[in-house]
Amino acid sequence: MRRRGRAAEALLAVVLLVVGTACGSRLPESDFEGRDAAPAPARGAPVRVGIITSATSPVGGSAFTGPRDGARAYFDRLNARGGIAGREVEVRTCDDGGSGVGNNDCVRKLVEEEKVVALVATSALDYAGAARVSRAGVPDIGGQPIGSAYETYPHLYGIYGSLAPRNGKPGWGGKLYGGTEVYRYFKRKQGARTAAVVSYNQAASAAYARLVTRGLRAEGYEVVTEQLDFALPNFRAAAADLKEQGADLVFDALDTHGNARLCAAMDDVGARVTAKVTNVQNWTSAVGDDYKDAPHCRNALWATGSSRNYADTGHPAVRAFRAAMHGKELSQWQLEGWAAAMWFDDAARSCRGGDITRACVDRYMERDEPYSARGLLIPVTFEHRSEPPTSRRTCMSVARWQDGRGWVTQGGEMTTNCFDVPQLSYQP
Repeated sequence: MRRRGRAAEALLAVVLLVVGTACGSRLPESDFEGRDAAPAPARGAPVRVGIITSATSPVGGSAFTGPRDGARAYFDRLNARGGIAGREVEVRTCDDGGSGVGNNDCVRKLVEEEKVVALVATSALDYAGAARVSRAGVPDIGGQPIGSAYETYPHLYGIYGSLAPRNGKPGWGGKLYGGTEVYRYFKRKQGARTAAVVSYNQAASAAYARLVTRGLRAEGYEVVTEQLDFALPNFRAAAADLKEQGADLVFDALDTHGNARLCAAMDDVGARVTAKVTNVQNWTSAVGDDYKDAPHCRNALWATGSSRNYADTGHPAVRAFRAAMHGKELSQWQLEGWAAAMWFDDAARSCRGGDITRACVDRYMERDEPYSARGLLIPVTFEHRSEPPTSRRTCMSVARWQDGRGWVTQGGEMTTNCFDVPQLSYQP
């Protein structure tokens, strides 16, 4: 059972890390903090939305719940302020158990039986019901791209946007594309020249490691590869070798448990790096506990993504999110779930006369204008390009963990932390 869970986590790390980002001009949106300052009592029929989450998946009970929790916090706050045009948002959740069968059951229940207007902040390990959602014309707003569904089907709008045709086939001819902006950042901003890529001898992990290696080499890095036995990984040997090779950066295709063990091994052998680069899934306030045995490596943890650092309390939209979470353990996925719910809110408010329908919400999502969730997201766009991009200007958010301070934003404003980089193809 443990091996099955680690396999799923390794796969999750792979699909999350290959997500590309989009950059554009920010919309002149008013801040959420100032909206609905004088709540009105709810009136009329509730607006029903659905949230599908792999809450009890093989990966573990908390791996996928961040987006759901952030979205629910937004809707709770929205309802306390009078809802949308006086209509309460009624949230129906469904746990698909991390299986395709369970996911189809959730889709049937929410879309066909409970007639939700939209799905919001989906985080499903196996989004087997995606085609069914698309055929029903139900907008799925701000879901996490764990797999290729959001690059495949119309009416599905992932939290990071898409340029793909979304005509029923993944990407372009079955290939997706991602940029090299993360590697460019550490080369230009941190002076890194040698990078280690650590993976398991497991198919998904190894495939992602090959993609990272390609990107690093395209940016001129010397690359050291370390592959661990999936059943009996020798983290100490890998750590000793990357120290010997003088790696500036460490990237990996490992599960959270494996990351923590690798960090502990790096501390044990005295491997000191400029950055141990992780992803948005591990961008949480639990780092101090997860990496408690690796103080040096812990303070070299960097995360990159496409949304504003949840610790950036200088930003009003972040403050609104944090206030609504009531001091709970925080994560970047929660903030992105909050942004997804805000996106639905804005789409629903575009419906004239409070007649909130699937078609009306979908029309808003198909607009040409980028969307930034009041500055929480790097502006998101949806296009239907017939040909894949060969290069793209891509922006990114960057944060570094520091004991006593948490995740500290690096590189300045995320919408100006941008690079023109090549786009590399990969198989989903």
